Amino acid sequence: MASRHRSRYRAVQILYQVDMREIAVEAALLGYYESLYSEEQEQKPEKDPFMESLIRGTLSKLKEIDELMTKHSQNWKVERMPAVDRNIIRLAIYEMLGGKTPPPVVIDEALDLTRRFSGDESVSFVNGVLDAVRKELGR
Repeated sequence: MASRHRSRYRAVQILYQVDMREIAVEAALLGYYESLYSEEQEQKPEKDPFMESLIRGTLSKLKEIDELMTKHSQNWKVERMPAVDRNIIRLAIYEMLGGKTPPPVVIDEALDLTRRFSGDESVSFVNGVLDAVRKELGR
């Protein structure tokens, strides 16, 4: 079983792919597992239930998540945000809405993913949006 950090890492990649290529989540998941099979190991990879729940949950609440994101990203429309940042924020908001992981941990993970996938210049933007969402949710 993958670590929660690795699951989030993978979830961002798949959310990005679904967002940019406008493909079904099942096709994206299948493609991802197939790429792991060919790149990481000779045996079929184990399913990652946490990653899949993050992806499906984020997509199931996309309208609510995007409304929160728009509300707290001053002068930025969701569709104008860098796609990587947008999907990292979406994933983090979904986790905060679920309430199972403490918001500081969710935000910390999101900032780590932002540094890895987007760059230091996006960290303050992602942090600002997520902190404002956290305050609104009252946690």
